[in-house]
Formats: sequence, C-alpha cells, structure tokens
Amino acid sequence: MTTMGAGMDGRRERRRGGAILAAGTLVAALALAGCSAGDSGSADSAGTAAEAPRGALDKGSGAEAAGTAGAGAPDLRVDQRAIIYTGSMRVQVTDVDAAAREVSALVTRAGGFVGGDQRRSAEADAVAELQLRVPAARFSGVVEEVAKLGRQQSREINTQDVTEETVDLEARIITQRARVDSARRLLARANSIADLVSLENELGRREADLASLEAKKRRLADLTALSTITVALAGPAAKTSEEKNETGFLVGLKGGWKAFATSMTVLLTVLGALLPWLVAVGVPLAVVLLVLRRRRRSPAQTAEISAPQPVPAARSAP
Repeated sequence: MTTMGAGMDGRRERRRGGAILAAGTLVAALALAGCSAGDSGSADSAGTAAEAPRGALDKGSGAEAAGTAGAGAPDLRVDQRAIIYTGSMRVQVTDVDAAAREVSALVTRAGGFVGGDQRRSAEADAVAELQLRVPAARFSGVVEEVAKLGRQQSREINTQDVTEETVDLEARIITQRARVDSARRLLARANSIADLVSLENELGRREADLASLEAKKRRLADLTALSTITVALAGPAAKTSEEKNETGFLVGLKGGWKAFATSMTVLLTVLGALLPWLVAVGVPLAVVLLVLRRRRRSPAQTAEISAPQPVPAARSAP
C-alpha cells in the first residue's frame, strides 16, 4: 500500500511539473509572439510613416507632371481653338439691289453687320460688292444662305488657326504688364533727376510695347469672333473674270469698236461742251472780221474809181 501510494504521488508530481512546464512554455511563447507583433507593428508603422511622405511626394510629382503635360498639350477641340474664317463668293442674281437688301437683312439676323458696300449701277450688268462680318459660328450658314439667292459662280473659303499666336500673345502681355509694374515701382523710389528721366523713358517704352501687344490681341479677337465674307452680286449680263480674259479676233474687234465708240462719245461730249462758247465768241468774231475785210476793200475800190482813165491816141487819116 505504501509503495502504491508513493507511485501515485510520483505520477501526480510528474503531471504537475509537466503542467507547469507547459504553462511556462505557453506564457513564453505568448510573450515572444507579443514582442514580435509589437516589433512588426512598429516596423510597419515606421515603414508606413516613412513611405507616406514619399508617396505624397510621388503623388505630388505625378500631379505636377500631369498638370505640366496638360498645360503643354494642345487642345484639339475645334470649339476651343482660335480660327479665322474668311470667304469670297460671286452670285449671279436677277435684281442686284433687291439681292443686296436681302443679304443685309440676312447678316443682321445672324448677328453681324455689313462692313463695306460698293455698287456699280447699270441695268443688266450691275455689280454690288458687300463685305460681311458675321459671327464665326454662323459663317457656314450665312454662306449657304447667300448662295441660294441666285446662281453661284464661284466660292473660296479659307481658314487660319491662330491658337498658338493667341496663347503667345497672352503670355507676352502678362510678362509685359509685370515689367511695367516693376518700372513704376522703381520710378516711385527714384531719388535723382537723372534716374527719374531714365525711368520715365523706360516706363513709356514698356507701356508702348504693352499697348501694341494688347492691340494685336484685340485684332485677333475681332478676326476670330467675326468672320469676313466678301460677296459679289452680279446682274444677268455682268461678265466674270474668266470671260473678261478672253482673246481672239472677235474679242479684239469688239474691244476696238467699244474703244472707238467711247472715243467718239468723249469727242462729242467735248464738242457739245465747247459749242456754246463757239457760238457766243465765234459769231461776233466772224462779224468783226467780215467788217474789217470790207473796210479794207472800200479804199482800194475808191482809188481805182477816182483814178483818171488814159485817153486813147487819135488815129491819122490814111
């Protein structure tokens, strides 16, 4: 019994020692895991904290690069570009004056105006040349409407992209304004007359350059905002430029006859203008000359009559 009790006590002690050992091992393992987790979290936090500025910098650099690329890349949208539209066309119409009035009304409805109006009045070969200024957005529509007024003989449309020139002018104007402001600040701090005169001259030159750049900008803005269309309205008998350049015997004969008729017309016009003067001056002058001629003849005839006639000699008798 004593031996069995001792054996059971030994097994209990071994079990208790194993349990204690297992508990200690578990505690040590948990402690090591906690330290590892803490170190790993710290390292991760440190790494995150270290990488955050780098990421932000990379992000900022990317945004700046994207902004630079966006600023330097051209805008390919047509509605965002500065384009100058110009056109010229010739339309043959029945009534030139009525067609000219219709064109003026058409331009007014489109939001533009007539910039020039030159007409050569005649019956069948009348010609009217109108310079139209219309908004760029209505350019094509106005051209098509004008072409419907009669028989279109010619059309020429031109475009000029001035986007880069406009952007360059904007940058130069900004720079020039900064130079003008700098010169004004220096002028306000001038202490001597020589500096004052020199700075005034420099300020005047910079202001003149700025005014020139702004004038160019306004000119470009006007050309891009309002397109120009030159319209020639011709009567039924009006000749085109191609017909005017014809050559040949008949063409030369026709031209010579026209020149002869024109010369005769001019000669008759001059003669008609001089005829009243010839009548008013020539008739009295002719009368005076006739009277003087008769007076010169009268003394001569009197002398001949008064002169003694010679007596014929008497003949002797045979």
